Amino acid sequence: MTLAGLSRRRFIGATSGVAAAATLVNVSGATAASADTQIWKNATSKNGWPVLDDATSYTIEGSGREVSLAEGDAATILLHVARRFHYEIDSLRVGDVHGWISSRKVTESYESNYLSGSAIAIRPVWYPARTKGNLYPNELVVVRDILAELDGVVAWGGDFKAPKESHFEIALKPGHPRVKGVARKIREWNNGPVSDGAGATDAFDPKRLKASRAFERRAS
Repeated sequence: MTLAGLSRRRFIGATSGVAAAATLVNVSGATAASADTQIWKNATSKNGWPVLDDATSYTIEGSGREVSLAEGDAATILLHVARRFHYEIDSLRVGDVHGWISSRKVTESYESNYLSGSAIAIRPVWYPARTKGNLYPNELVVVRDILAELDGVVAWGGDFKAPKESHFEIALKPGHPRVKGVARKIREWNNGPVSDGAGATDAFDPKRLKASRAFERRAS
């Protein structure tokens, strides 16, 4: 059986749990060293964001967990993704979220986006690289709603040819109008009434379901 056909349910059932799952990934959330591992030498990550020597640590609202990200729009957007995961899919635990890393070793080129602090991996042990089918249907509904809400500014690794369902990245270059617009919208939610934004969203509302399915069709 190849990893591409291995789901979370079958994976966990076939191992002794998280300890065994950890053999597939390193603490950065990237795939463990293999013949495919390469050193990323570019000054920018795959999505066009500058590789950082360091990154700022942020607390994910409601969870108490921290993640290091590029300052500004990238942090605003990716923190929103992590916050919605925490509120709507499952509570984040210690070690669940990985952001900026310093190691330039990558297996898939999109993992270079961690180097620029413009991507996060949420539970990479549960949702390792090169696997699919790890999310339950209700969890997938929330993920699709997040992607639609953010107007394609965030891409999900579950849609990639070499999938990684824990991976979320900024899909557009720094300063892109849609990046700036989505970040501004999130900041308005954060500063607005408690009824706005993450924690108050119903991804299963019929109107939101219709919108997310339409967005998925357009993006595919």
